[in-house]
Amino acid sequence: MSEISHDTGRQIGVLLNRKGRVEYVMVGDAKQIEMPDFKRVRAAAGRFRGLRCVHTHLQGEKLNSDDLTDLALLRLDLMSAIEVDPDTGLPERIYSAHLLPSKASAIHASNGTNQPYAFLKAVHPSQLDIDFLSLINSLETEMARNRETGLNRQTARERAILVSVTTSATHLAEESLQELEELAVSASVLVLDKVIQRRSKIHPKTVLGAGKLNELLIRAMQLGADLIVFDRELTPAQVRSLSEETELKVLDRPQLILDIFAQRANSREGKLQVELAQLKYLLPRLVIGQNSAFSKLAGGIGGRGPGETKLETDRRRVRKRISDLEKQVKKIGKQRRERRKARVGKAIPIISLVGYTNAGKSTLLNTLTDSKVYAEKKMFATLDPTARRLRLPFEQEVIINDTVGFIRDLPESLVAAFKATLEEIGDSDLLVHVVDASNPRALQQIESVEKILASLDLGEIPMIVALNKKDRVDPTTLEALERAILLDGGDEQVSVCAIRPQSIRPLVSLMGRGVSRDLGLNSPAGMTVSN
Repeated sequence: MSEISHDTGRQIGVLLNRKGRVEYVMVGDAKQIEMPDFKRVRAAAGRFRGLRCVHTHLQGEKLNSDDLTDLALLRLDLMSAIEVDPDTGLPERIYSAHLLPSKASAIHASNGTNQPYAFLKAVHPSQLDIDFLSLINSLETEMARNRETGLNRQTARERAILVSVTTSATHLAEESLQELEELAVSASVLVLDKVIQRRSKIHPKTVLGAGKLNELLIRAMQLGADLIVFDRELTPAQVRSLSEETELKVLDRPQLILDIFAQRANSREGKLQVELAQLKYLLPRLVIGQNSAFSKLAGGIGGRGPGETKLETDRRRVRKRISDLEKQVKKIGKQRRERRKARVGKAIPIISLVGYTNAGKSTLLNTLTDSKVYAEKKMFATLDPTARRLRLPFEQEVIINDTVGFIRDLPESLVAAFKATLEEIGDSDLLVHVVDASNPRALQQIESVEKILASLDLGEIPMIVALNKKDRVDPTTLEALERAILLDGGDEQVSVCAIRPQSIRPLVSLMGRGVSRDLGLNSPAGMTVSN
């Protein structure tokens, strides 16, 4: 190989199976060779491909980044480069590397190398003395053991790497990625790793740069990830490109939120709204060879129009389903309006709890009304609006609504689908904006909620800001947050702990005064809470 490479001025390479037989012969140029186009999915999980690459280098270089990328992405047993003497054409030293199981790689990372592979000692080919089959078998055994342990520990959970690509400050991306991790956990996804890349410009095709994408693929392969979640909305073309490049399932932030909504929806109304949002999101992303949910062909005479492709059939079916769902959601909206008219006719004030997801709205409703509405420390635990009666001071009776939580960059299709639900807020006499005061992003969350309320033309309704979870915040931080809110908008505010009934008495008093002002009544002198 060395002599032929020297005579032709080209790199020569072979792929050998574990019996030492040549499976592929490759001829490149002076700087590189190109690997055969076999798919990575053919390599079994927890195993290498069963092929080792041995090729020549003509310019005295060691294993380069292309060699190591091929080693990782193609799951080769071994990558070796033979250094060719430029004068004689005889082989000099041979450089070799193999992949490491994830735990072993973590040990290397702690030693400062931070690499998913290990290098063998460079020697002359005649001095190679390695029991290669024993080495590769031990590595595969360790890989299989790691994977089996992970699967046993996290049964039926998808394994994901979260990715943020930003053109702004890195600390903002870190905060956003932290929220994406909370969303992933709420969707029952096991987060294996998080990756951030700061770029001057987002790559129009793959979002990430080529080098970072290769690093991501290596990391995904090493950790056994089957899902990549991007902290942004991806275009249909980007989803296709990334899926083809990675051969992994690719999700973006809106799709993850939609998936959580689909898991949480319990009522018929909620399920219809979520399905409508999902189909509107899916329609422009239907492509040939993907979306197996629509893989059944229309068969038989009259099954489809002349010359209509399966893709066109899928799109037509989705459009028809969207039309049917919109009619049903519109009907639900009409029914809701009739019910609201009946409530308004009885002159009972309406108070709505609004706020960022997981701020504690349902917990507060339970404490206020002694109810047992489903509440859990998960994002979007509440999708179906709940109304309860509450007796405020001075024998005031009100209806209090628990609403769907908001989030930054809420998908437009989701806002549109839940319009009938969100319209409930429009009839409120008072809003209680519940804020998780313990969250370091509390001010940004307040801004996101106010932005969504303004987009729904609900910004003029009187509001009380309830800073929840005060027991988890030190007094100095809480005071600083209160000052910031006061300077920003001047809404009345109070600090509460939703799980402690005594702490919400000042809030109840404010609510009583708020609805009294709105209805033109005298403010109550005392306060009695009756559930």
